[in-house]
Amino acid sequence: MYKEDTIAAVATPMGEGGVAVVRVSGPDAQRIATEIFSRSGGRNGHLRSHTLHHGVIRAPESGAVLDEVLLVLMRKPRSYTGEDVVEVHCHGGPLIVRQVLELILSRGARHAEPGEFTKRAFLNGRMDLAQAEAVLDLIRARTEKGARLALEQVRGELSKWVGDLREELLDILVQVEAAVDFPDEEIELLQREELARKMAALREKISRIIASYDWGRLFREGARICIVGRPNVGKSSLLNALLGEERVIVTPVPGTTRDVIEEGINLSGLPVVLWDTAGIRETQDEVEKIGVGFSLRHLAEAEAVLVVLDGSAPLTTQDETVLKATTEKKGLAVINKSDLPRKLDFRQLKTLTHNKEAVFVSAKEGKGSDLLKSKIRELLLDSETEPPVVLTNVRHKAALERAERSLNEARGALYERLPPEMIAVDLQEARDSLEEIIGMIKSDDILERIFTNFCIGK
Repeated sequence: MYKEDTIAAVATPMGEGGVAVVRVSGPDAQRIATEIFSRSGGRNGHLRSHTLHHGVIRAPESGAVLDEVLLVLMRKPRSYTGEDVVEVHCHGGPLIVRQVLELILSRGARHAEPGEFTKRAFLNGRMDLAQAEAVLDLIRARTEKGARLALEQVRGELSKWVGDLREELLDILVQVEAAVDFPDEEIELLQREELARKMAALREKISRIIASYDWGRLFREGARICIVGRPNVGKSSLLNALLGEERVIVTPVPGTTRDVIEEGINLSGLPVVLWDTAGIRETQDEVEKIGVGFSLRHLAEAEAVLVVLDGSAPLTTQDETVLKATTEKKGLAVINKSDLPRKLDFRQLKTLTHNKEAVFVSAKEGKGSDLLKSKIRELLLDSETEPPVVLTNVRHKAALERAERSLNEARGALYERLPPEMIAVDLQEARDSLEEIIGMIKSDDILERIFTNFCIGK
């Protein structure tokens, strides 16, 4: 558990704004509110729960009014943290917000640690650990799709799936432990073949959830796409076309781009970071040489690559160098300058790209950019079919992988006709892994690692 004291923090971003919220949670929240808040019309006294009250924040010692505010009291357990919670909605000037918070702290509250409100919500049973982690994903979501996936987890979709998996596992574990507890009854592990079938079916369900991680991670974190090619094939023009604005300087002079330029786009809910890189070629220019080095490093880090080629010219040795450098990368061959007569040899291109799909565009005229965006999305997701439950958190993935391994070991022990005690140990490890996801098994190290990533006030 935790020390049941009272915490306070600003729940809205710092800076100048119309309204700011100062949140208080704990056993002294209501007392502090009655000491510093005066309702309009002199109607002080009992504060009705879950109701906005209008009044002023006043320093008790001096009687000085700090601000005109709205205040809401949410009595436990019907609050975010499961404790008494008070929220003061004051004007959003930094000075006012600081004065209100300092006054609350002077009345006996302490400043909340990062994520401490959500941590208390978890410890008080208002949400499980997977839901608590999804709160952070929801805050950090960069697209509507990412926010929807996070909201589904906040509302318990993943937790329900994990809970169902746990129930299936417990059913198997009960049968095995019956053979341990009643050896004289000659319970032959209640039909080994049937038990092995149940284990295999459960493992398959876990594997399907694990397989959704790459799909979910892209919506949570976004994908990095590196735009590469020799100088003057139109990489910067392509970036401008994808962005729909003139973001990058474009000139006919090769080597104009010396550094990596980073811009983000939203591909139907999928956040993507585009890296426009310096043209890859041998050069004696020291600055350009550094830019080429940056290009190669970003290429190695990217999830996928757009290899830009000039469709109005034959392939050059520089093109071949770029294509060889991207052989192992998932990507598309973007044939630019499609508005000009075509001179590129496609049979040669097919050999060098190892069958990367070719997309024809005219970056200068903006033609083909919508098709290219669609192809990029297909390339990254592999499938438009959304899994029934989407895994977005690497901690959850690791726990499910441990559960999967333990089930495999239990099934192997079953086939080897090992004692039921050994099978039960593997099944118990699988159970522990599932329960760790939703926080039924609590680890101070895990909780510390999770909640310190939150902002203060949440």
